[in-house]
Amino acid sequence: MKGKNLTLSFGNEKIYENANFDIKYSSKVGIVGVNGAGKTTLFNVILKKQALDTGEIILNDEKIGYLPQVIDLDNLEMTVIDYIYSARPIKKLKDELNSIYMSIQNSHIEEEKRLLKKAAKIQSELDTLNEYTAYDELLELLIEMGIDEDLWDRKVSTLSGGQKSKIAFAHLLFTNADLLLLDEPTNHLDIETKNYVTNFLKNYRGTVLIISHDIDFLNEIIDKILFIDKVTYKMKVYEGNYHEFKKTYAKEQAEKASRIKEQERAIKKLEEIVKRANEASRTNHNLKKLGASREKELKKRLETLETRDKTYKKVSIKIEPNRPIGKVPLEVTGLSFSYPNSHLLYQNLSFTLSRNEKFLIVGENGIGKSTLLKLLMGHLTPKSGNIVFNAKADIAYYAQELEILDEEKTILENLASEDYSQQELRNILGNFLFYSNEVNKLVKILSPGEKARVALCKILLKKANLIILDEPTNHFDPSTQNIIGENFKNYEGTLILVSHNPSFVKEIGITRMLLLPEGKILDYSE
Repeated sequence: MKGKNLTLSFGNEKIYENANFDIKYSSKVGIVGVNGAGKTTLFNVILKKQALDTGEIILNDEKIGYLPQVIDLDNLEMTVIDYIYSARPIKKLKDELNSIYMSIQNSHIEEEKRLLKKAAKIQSELDTLNEYTAYDELLELLIEMGIDEDLWDRKVSTLSGGQKSKIAFAHLLFTNADLLLLDEPTNHLDIETKNYVTNFLKNYRGTVLIISHDIDFLNEIIDKILFIDKVTYKMKVYEGNYHEFKKTYAKEQAEKASRIKEQERAIKKLEEIVKRANEASRTNHNLKKLGASREKELKKRLETLETRDKTYKKVSIKIEPNRPIGKVPLEVTGLSFSYPNSHLLYQNLSFTLSRNEKFLIVGENGIGKSTLLKLLMGHLTPKSGNIVFNAKADIAYYAQELEILDEEKTILENLASEDYSQQELRNILGNFLFYSNEVNKLVKILSPGEKARVALCKILLKKANLIILDEPTNHFDPSTQNIIGENFKNYEGTLILVSHNPSFVKEIGITRMLLLPEGKILDYSE
């Protein structure tokens, strides 16, 4: 796959300018660059969802599989097994082939030749889809990914967020595509599924392009980095994993800084000579001649002067509760729950939190982690049992699907509160990288990362002494993840967390964890 002279702008905002890249077949490539550099846009260009101003992406008839950052399967009424099997259009192609053979019976010689040629092409495509072994491959994939048999006949729309992510990934892997495009693929995946996907992609026969803020995941799989430079609007391929790229890039930046310093020193010297020549008397012909010569050189130097990289601002947050919470912030006793026509997720579940505790909930996808948080928040009603919060508990909830945001309202309207003036909210939003008129953007047009920043800002405004977080690091880059982790580590309140991000969990200092579905409480050090 090649990118030739890619140029693209959105209004006055440049994305690419005569950018080029060349990626060999079967490469495993991480796509990196700062927010807004055009990583997801590149996928949209490859998928022909976004037209370039000039340039082209050259593919060799590769069949493409795509996993978007936001997976929307809410209204999908197909069963899990039918949805995954539909990744290969075997039934459609077989119906088309049968139709051709029916038409051949009544066709003249020239038409018969054309139809036979078309039939051969369809049969060739069916062969690449492993028509006769496809169903066995599907069953093997379901088993290896740990997709329980009791889910196979469930409608996709009834699954949990984590289960939908798992099913969407299985659908992608079953496509048998030549080129896989993965945008933040590890969001919502449990450890077991993530390990399976990692091994699958490492050994995948085709080309894989991955956009991910999960550096450990990237390093396990990739052998190249495609860096999109937001300063120069160019692209460059680096050999090696992400850590090797960072070392090489840091070395390049140091060398570039040294070159720029030397270029600026030479320019300053030329400017001084030109200035002296311009101020000299007309009779000083030698100096005037030297000045004219140096002015030409100065113009060339200024035209070729390299651009310094911008220093991009980072999210700045401060998490502090308004008041201390009681000694026992939360007590759960005898909790049981199941969704309609489904088995019990937990039965007689009990646990108690201590003040200022950092409490982790763990378990496989679909085991009921997010459901438990929704029960705590009163969004679902238990079949039996009690959930009692301390009278002094001020609660803030960060939902995995960012449900706390109203998509039809602006960023500013989502944060509206009697406790803050509009100017105070604007100042706070500046810490979350929303400036000036950006605060009037509708939430529905924001990227997943921008929505996550708004949601995080909203819960921190509450100055709660008990914060409930469901996968808080999804959509955040490593730098922002570190900032959030450092702040929660020093948070003087009680924290309940669901997360599949081991480095984040380690950073914030978890004290105990609840293992579902067993309901067993363990010290985190165990």
